[in-house]
Amino acid sequence: MRKIIEQGVVTLDGVISTPQEWVVPNWSGEYEAISRDLLFSVDALLYGRVSYEAHAQVWPGMEEGYGEYAVRMNSLPKHVASRTLRETTWNATLIDGDVAEGVAKLKEQPGGTILKVGTGGELSRTLLEHRLVDEYLFWLFPTIAGGGERLYDGIPATHLKLVDVKRIDSGILGLTYVPK
Repeated sequence: MRKIIEQGVVTLDGVISTPQEWVVPNWSGEYEAISRDLLFSVDALLYGRVSYEAHAQVWPGMEEGYGEYAVRMNSLPKHVASRTLRETTWNATLIDGDVAEGVAKLKEQPGGTILKVGTGGELSRTLLEHRLVDEYLFWLFPTIAGGGERLYDGIPATHLKLVDVKRIDSGILGLTYVPK
């Protein structure tokens, strides 16, 4: 069975919106290397509509600045959960019908690890509710955003087990959890 890793970026005050304001300035050194290694270790990406649309607009034009990382982002197969999209671009396919059922079927297909991109939206809530995520990787940035959408706002208490901590030279922490 394929494994799903949900990766997300979050500020010290729990904000997940506007990551371009605090991720991009920290895109270097260890964080860049670890992000690259993770991206090159998976063979598919999983998106909700909002993250997919944001990434599909920018990543195809990022190959010059981000090199092999952007090439890998652009070439990996992508699976998009959406009730409103009717077609996709950027090497993506739609997950039709019941999202939980579609993702469960995706996990049963042959292949390697799937990286879920973006955290906190409706897809993340659905995956959490149906226990479809095998590992959560939260990048905790040394930033206080002061406002914005918060990580998993409004969900019932969910208990996870911490299995790894990476301390990055820029002060970013990589916190890896698995479901209890």
